[in-house]
Amino acid sequence: MFGLDAGLTILLLLCLFAACAFEFINGFHDTANAVATVIYTHSLKPRIAVMWSGFWNFIGVYFGGIAVAMGIVNLLPVEALVDANMSHGIAMIMSLIFTAIIWNLGTWYLGIPVSSSHTLIGSIFGVGLAFMFLPGSSSVALNWHKVQEVGLSLLISPFLGFFLAILLMYLMRIVIKNKQIFKKPPASKAPPFWIRFIMIFTCTAVSFSHGSNDGQKGVGLVMMILIGIVPGYFALDAKKAPKDMNSKLVQIETTISNLNTNNLKSSEKEYLLIINSKIDSLLLLSKNANTFKDIPENKHFEIRKDIILISKTTDKFISSVSESGYKIIPAEQIADLKKNISSLKTNTEFAPWWVILMISLSLGVGTMVGWKRIVITIGEKIGKTQLNYAQGAASQFIAASTISASSLLGLPVSTTHVLSSGIAGCMVAENGIKNLQAKTMKNIGLAWIVTLPVTIVLSGLIFLILRWILG
Repeated sequence: MFGLDAGLTILLLLCLFAACAFEFINGFHDTANAVATVIYTHSLKPRIAVMWSGFWNFIGVYFGGIAVAMGIVNLLPVEALVDANMSHGIAMIMSLIFTAIIWNLGTWYLGIPVSSSHTLIGSIFGVGLAFMFLPGSSSVALNWHKVQEVGLSLLISPFLGFFLAILLMYLMRIVIKNKQIFKKPPASKAPPFWIRFIMIFTCTAVSFSHGSNDGQKGVGLVMMILIGIVPGYFALDAKKAPKDMNSKLVQIETTISNLNTNNLKSSEKEYLLIINSKIDSLLLLSKNANTFKDIPENKHFEIRKDIILISKTTDKFISSVSESGYKIIPAEQIADLKKNISSLKTNTEFAPWWVILMISLSLGVGTMVGWKRIVITIGEKIGKTQLNYAQGAASQFIAASTISASSLLGLPVSTTHVLSSGIAGCMVAENGIKNLQAKTMKNIGLAWIVTLPVTIVLSGLIFLILRWILG
């Protein structure tokens, strides 16, 4: 399989199975984020709700794009993904997956709605930091620019959910004249059609957005496995043609050659020299190739590295010259650079259809089991009063909107924390801070705080132990 011997093939399959297991657990761990409100307002029966949510999680992964997936892949520098010793790459992948599974299962058993996003990203951070301390490794163990983006996204999103939910509840009180939506749902009685429609629609939106964000993390995880273990097959998109890549490289080179460099700083001129150098080496390497298969497999990773370096260096150049409001470089030339770099990156930022399908099925099926523990926490233990129709709809609308916006930006956010904080905001909007159950909020807050450090330490230790065992 992919030119690997029997032992490495088994390890590759084990890693892929573990990635599917993580996404399966993510499904039933995070299902409550979508179904708790429709269940507690009697809008849908529990089994129907989880099957409906599972279906839309599947759709969300399959049609939600891969921007978030690539954000996960790019957390680690390309050097960390591919090691001369194949077993080292396997140790890295297995350690971050095992850590994510252990923490997710533990918090699910305790009924604590913790973030699968925090868990996976903390595991990646731990592996990256452990890699940094290995003899002979690069001091750059993480893509710190991407780490900063992800960290801010995970930090800000719960507060955003909390305050936007309060604001939305306030606006709903003013706009909606039928006050039935603000009343406690009667026991075992379905709500009026219009309320039920709103609840099911927002449940569907959260399920789809959860798939398009959380599901994409699983796609990114699988791509890390494939790039790390068989880079000759997955470092580049085999469906792309080298001539198309070369066309973009020539266009980038032409745009750069037409720039007026007289007023550029020395660092900016250095950026352009690096870009031109890498373009020349890529053009030389692929000039006679009709497909990427015509290029030796051991050069695929080198091409991937050069494309990523061109992209990052161009970003640095644009960021530097943009401080003068594009007065030094015309906006049209900057736009051309951005457009061609975006096209160039499609050679490295991709996921095969079978990877997306595999993760879609894992998340969708996982959504249909194991949901009850977290549902009880979401529905009964955040607020002191039972969730009403307005609170359920508002919290789900805020969660779906926040997650969808983050997916468009390619940023991972915690569905769990956004929705939990949204429900908390709705409870506060009704009866003030006293309407929150202190013990539950303390547990959720504590899990939010400790997840990153615990998973960082655990994944780092597992990585070092596996490196030692596998040699």
